[in-house]
Amino acid sequence: MPLSFLLQKHQAEFGPVLPVDLNGPDVARLDFSAANALVATADLRGTAAFEVLVAQLLVAQRATIGIGGYLEDRVIYRRSAHFGPGVVEEARSLHLGVDVWLAAGTPVLAPLAATIHSLADNDNFGDYGPTVILEHELDGTTFYSLYGHLSRQEWRSLRVGQVLTRGEAFATVGPFPENGDWPPHLHFQLIADMQGRVGDFPGVARPSEREQWAALCPNPNLVLQSRLI
Repeated sequence: MPLSFLLQKHQAEFGPVLPVDLNGPDVARLDFSAANALVATADLRGTAAFEVLVAQLLVAQRATIGIGGYLEDRVIYRRSAHFGPGVVEEARSLHLGVDVWLAAGTPVLAPLAATIHSLADNDNFGDYGPTVILEHELDGTTFYSLYGHLSRQEWRSLRVGQVLTRGEAFATVGPFPENGDWPPHLHFQLIADMQGRVGDFPGVARPSEREQWAALCPNPNLVLQSRLI
């Protein structure tokens, strides 16, 4: 059974990933594709300027929290060589998770009982920064959830193999620059198969490979359940 079908079957069992209402009036969808002229023309190499842009996008929609990004072909990754130059080979710009843009220090919760699969501080500019990957099981099927751009403070106290209960806070959204040098947000991603990786997994892919990555990383909104995605 594809992971997306399994997650649909168990949607009522998932708890929140963040202690906020992702369907509330203060939440807006943020577009970081070339279709958003403000984003397409912005110089985002400096994180402080990027944070100002995020604030502008939220204010324009009378919101304090932003959400979106699954399978969005984004222009914002041009700020970092980590995603490829896009000259000799195709750059990675297709986002495989959902981003929730909100205040640093916001707790991050396990949406389902889990074991910590792996941890890493992916500290390249524009990378995940402190990262947690959880392992879950439903109906005998193992799958994974990834949480990127976390704070080091709580992250340092975690250990591989640690058991988490549904709803347990295990991390917080990190500030920049320790979060991979991004405006504060949580990158949340679902993964059907880790493919032997530990502490890291691609969160951005080449647009030409959309179909294979979408099968491997189904829509995180199956867990988040926001009307805006």
